[in-house]
Amino acid sequence: MARRTARPAWRFAIDVGGTFTDCVGVAPDGQLKVFKTLSSGQTKGVVADVIDTSTIVDPARCLDPPGFWDGACLRFSGHKAEFTVSRHNAANGALTVSPPLPSSIRRGVSYEVSTGDEAPVLGIRHLLGLAARDAIPPCEVRLGTTRGTNALLERRGAAVGFVTTQGFGDLLLIGDQARPHLFELSVRKPAPLASHVMEVQERLSADGAVLTPVDRDLAREQLSGLRSRGVESLAVALLHAYRNPIHELIVGEIAREVGFREVVLSHQVSPSIKIVPRAESTVLDAYLNPILRQYVERIEQRLGGGAESLLLMTSSGGLVSADRFSGKESVLSGPAGGAIGFSTTAQRAGFPRSIGFDMGGTSTDVSRFDGRFEMEYESRKAGVRIASPTLAIETVAAGGGSICGFDGVKLTVGPESAGSDPGPACYGRGGPLTITDCNLVLGRIAATRFPFPLDIAAAQSRLAELSQRIKEQAGYSLSLEELAEGLIAIANSHMARAIRRISVSRGYDPQDYALAVFGGAGAQHACELASELGMRSVVIHPLASVLSAYGIACASETRHASRTLLQPLTELNDASLGALFQELVEQAGEATLSGFVVERSLELRYQGVETSITLLDPVDMEEIAARYEAAHEREFGFRQSGRAIEVVTARVTLRQAGGPPPEVRITRGWRAISATPQRLRVRNAWRDVIPWERVPTGGPSGTTSIVGPALICESMTTLFVDEGYRAEFSPDGSIVLRSNSHCEELSLHVERTSQSQEAAPDPVRLEIFNNLFASIAEQMGETLRRTSVSTNVKERLDYSCALFDSRGELIVNAPHIPVHLGAMSETVRWVLADNPDLQPGDVVLTNDPYRGGSHLPDLTVVTPVFGEEGTIQFVVASRAHHAELGGIVPGSMPPFSRTLADEGVLIRNLRVVQHGVFQEQKLLQLLTTVAYPSRRPADNIADVMAQIAANQTGVQLLDQLVLTHTLPAVQQYMRFIREAAAAKVRQALSAIPDGEFRCVDFLDNGSPVSVTITISGETARVSFAGTGGVLATNLNANRAIVTSAVLYVFRLLINEEIPLNGGVLMPVTIDLPECLLNPPAHADPAQCAAIVGGNVETSQRVVDVLLGALRLAAASQGTMNNLTFGDTTFGYYETICGGSGATSSAPGADAVQVHMTNTRLTDVELMEHRYPVRVRQFAIRRGSGGHGAYRGGNGIIREIEFLRPMTASILSQRRGPYAPPGLDGGDPGQLGCNTLVRSSGEVSNLGAAAQVSIETGDRIRIETPGGGGWGTVFNETSG
Repeated sequence: MARRTARPAWRFAIDVGGTFTDCVGVAPDGQLKVFKTLSSGQTKGVVADVIDTSTIVDPARCLDPPGFWDGACLRFSGHKAEFTVSRHNAANGALTVSPPLPSSIRRGVSYEVSTGDEAPVLGIRHLLGLAARDAIPPCEVRLGTTRGTNALLERRGAAVGFVTTQGFGDLLLIGDQARPHLFELSVRKPAPLASHVMEVQERLSADGAVLTPVDRDLAREQLSGLRSRGVESLAVALLHAYRNPIHELIVGEIAREVGFREVVLSHQVSPSIKIVPRAESTVLDAYLNPILRQYVERIEQRLGGGAESLLLMTSSGGLVSADRFSGKESVLSGPAGGAIGFSTTAQRAGFPRSIGFDMGGTSTDVSRFDGRFEMEYESRKAGVRIASPTLAIETVAAGGGSICGFDGVKLTVGPESAGSDPGPACYGRGGPLTITDCNLVLGRIAATRFPFPLDIAAAQSRLAELSQRIKEQAGYSLSLEELAEGLIAIANSHMARAIRRISVSRGYDPQDYALAVFGGAGAQHACELASELGMRSVVIHPLASVLSAYGIACASETRHASRTLLQPLTELNDASLGALFQELVEQAGEATLSGFVVERSLELRYQGVETSITLLDPVDMEEIAARYEAAHEREFGFRQSGRAIEVVTARVTLRQAGGPPPEVRITRGWRAISATPQRLRVRNAWRDVIPWERVPTGGPSGTTSIVGPALICESMTTLFVDEGYRAEFSPDGSIVLRSNSHCEELSLHVERTSQSQEAAPDPVRLEIFNNLFASIAEQMGETLRRTSVSTNVKERLDYSCALFDSRGELIVNAPHIPVHLGAMSETVRWVLADNPDLQPGDVVLTNDPYRGGSHLPDLTVVTPVFGEEGTIQFVVASRAHHAELGGIVPGSMPPFSRTLADEGVLIRNLRVVQHGVFQEQKLLQLLTTVAYPSRRPADNIADVMAQIAANQTGVQLLDQLVLTHTLPAVQQYMRFIREAAAAKVRQALSAIPDGEFRCVDFLDNGSPVSVTITISGETARVSFAGTGGVLATNLNANRAIVTSAVLYVFRLLINEEIPLNGGVLMPVTIDLPECLLNPPAHADPAQCAAIVGGNVETSQRVVDVLLGALRLAAASQGTMNNLTFGDTTFGYYETICGGSGATSSAPGADAVQVHMTNTRLTDVELMEHRYPVRVRQFAIRRGSGGHGAYRGGNGIIREIEFLRPMTASILSQRRGPYAPPGLDGGDPGQLGCNTLVRSSGEVSNLGAAAQVSIETGDRIRIETPGGGGWGTVFNETSG
């Protein structure tokens, strides 16, 4: 990069958004100018007059520089002909065109005019006041763009070939094996960006040693073939290239020799462990780089050499030169500019800690700043994993254009948006009801200041239609104003939930931050949102509507470099650490580049866990360990002194030391716009308020304090100042809103909850309470994840948290693991029945499969919530899978257990906290004094303490909820929410003809699993009569497992978002006789049937027969393919994906977790780094899905080689003779197969369940089943 010694005369910062492009120009004298235009480069106008056959007049063109449109192309609405502007007269707004105008062009006709420039160039020319033929003078251009994001969302990138190691060509199709949506019957996985795949004969070991060299001749032949098939861009991601890039460099060299211009190598994109995110990021760069390069080249060409430098904004919040800009860095380009903008302006306004709130038309972005931004080094955007430094920005689908509706039970806001065309109803183009319409009807938008006329009658009409539909379908009457207020309150609850995710859920209190508001729609919601979160201050910069562009003007040029180490901290010393950072500085760029500062960081974690913490400025080795443990305790609530610390990654950032941000010269005073008041709806009453605006420069000083309610009209936005707020100025001219009573809940619909009991639910409050309850469960889950010790909870997310009413009825269950759904309610009811004398300060621990538990490793902690009078008002509970809880094999998942005692420690009913005192010794005694005790009791105790802490979070939040909304209201809406879910299920059942629906399938041992579902009107009876007897093996289930399966299936009937609670089963009766699904309980666990296989295997069969009876889907793979291996020093456990069943409208999905599980698979590179194994093949098992009109999904092939002696176990089903059946004439999916291949070459079939001693060089090959097909084969459709 060339050094710049002098600042250009003009500086421009431009944010190209999806609809609008915002331009900020800084003149040589420091004066700041702003321009907003459409991102299409088109400018819209309306004919005000027709002077003659060649000339129209539009007063808006008086605002453009003279001659600006000379030579431009003009089109009139409804006309195909194009006209050329021969002269633009800015004095009167006249445009003279040729050829002559048709007679149909008259006053009121709309038009579009374009110079052919990209929007950033158009903005620069406009701010400079240039005529069409004037050259752009030397200037600095900074650009943030959604061009890459749009190409990604619309799948309009380059044709990409993906090159990877032999045996892993399906890596991007399989991903982490989790299905994107838990309750989607026809599973839809994001399609990979690469259109072609090539496997290279090569292999490296986990430490980077060459096992198989690249076959150069074969690679050249394969690459030439890709080139001839139209592949434009190449993404190369080979296993362990982050350790040793030699093979990627060879393949890249050959690719360029055969003619590929765009060749992206994964070790250069992200030199970090984990092949899946690294490969996806590499493909993303290959997919977007050509698009972005062409875009930047067009801009540079149109600038005509005027740009002395062109810098682009990256997702990490820094600027890079155009030649360094890549696809993966472009995805959050604009939002990153907003983050820099809000943090910079909030600091200047006196708020060092702030939460950014950027509310646009379709979505809202929120992020947190407290001196530094939180960074993510692996994220997922638009269905693609990105392994690159990215600002932690949370996006929620709620914006001004969010469509408002009613689903027959509750009101909905989003996620669909009206977009810019047709836009909200008030745009007058027949659009739907949106949040913008609601704000307009309530008087929160100054319609006279809008850039075009707004149709308030259209907005009122849409509200009236919705109000009538609510009255007809729910019997509840709402005035138009009440409905508009309620819809805004729902939108606010969505956005508040997003802010809690980036603050409360990560251990930060939003009350310690100012709310920094920007974006076009945020100012109308700022006060109510701050009130809901208890935030004391709101800050709104005068450039809030173009703050992303202003943030780009404030950003610094940056460069990054990193290296994955994966070595113990003790192996480093001060000298080696200093040398490492110096190498990274040199790798990042010119180490002595004038004006750049170096920022260093280390990513650390305890050995054996995946969650890491980044330590900034690590210079003294003696302090690094202590600093890490202190940071771990602060974030997760504990430290593990003495446990080895691993250095994951070293990073450096070179950041240009920037000067002060551009100064905004603006007045600090208000004046009344008009003496005529405007009607404003505030808390269920209309008020007359005078709208305010800033006094013009040089005018009288004006008012400097405004008490709400009020409207303040800023440039391109309207600020609603709620009652209880005062608006003042900060020294930099920002508006600061301060609450007189920040804890007061200002929502009308909250005030109503103190009224008397209601016969029918208010559909507004129904949705608000649903969000509130769900948010409590989410925050409980985050507390558990942050404070737990085990990888199982922290990384695999094998836990659930839930809220219950005083009788143990499920109100909300955060949907993590399907087999937990519904089961905890039975646990809670048993706890309440077994402990009638529970007192405040008591907490119960249980894992009893015969009292609501699933299997022994799933420990449930139950905490009652007491009122002042000493009665139980609610219950909160958390269930977590403990990786070790005793039993005859490590990991507590024995394939051949015969009794419950074989499977681990049974905890039936322990008051683990009594009168507020943790009973650690009692728990330790239970864990260690049985026949097969826990091998990790300290970890068990630590995770139980984390579950107790999670429950306590729920208790505190419920107490706050009652304080705000009153106990009767909270309890009543708990009931209403259950009834709402029940109503949705009744609607679904009523659409099914009355009758009996039967299905029977078989376990591999021939035991039948039989179900009869009797539909009668809006109710269903589910009977498992005919199911086989209790088994001597561990494939027995229990009532809790069956209940979870039934709840899951009936939830699948509803193809929309509903509250997940016990109401789903209110119209359903379950008849469960004693059988393998319901073995009898005994006091002695040695007399109880074994159950571990029933939880993971039989549960899948139960779902298959339920879906088969209702004819909703063909059978899926019907197993979790549980694989464990290890020795005395380690243990590893995974479940493996397969094919899902086809439905009547879609094929099954390949290589996906189905039904009762959705756990993720450990990345191949991470697995080989941690364990003495080598994955030989990880591929889709093509042809394993059943044929049909819609084909069943394919299973996978997973072959693992063992590098030292150990023991391996597999517990699975669908190995024979009963294949996953198809439906309606569809063929069954293929059976799975487990094969042991000895190093000697001996091959043996392991059957469905096995435990084998492994020698070095032995391999296990697991071929998972496919899903059944649907329909007779005529023209088969596959996924």
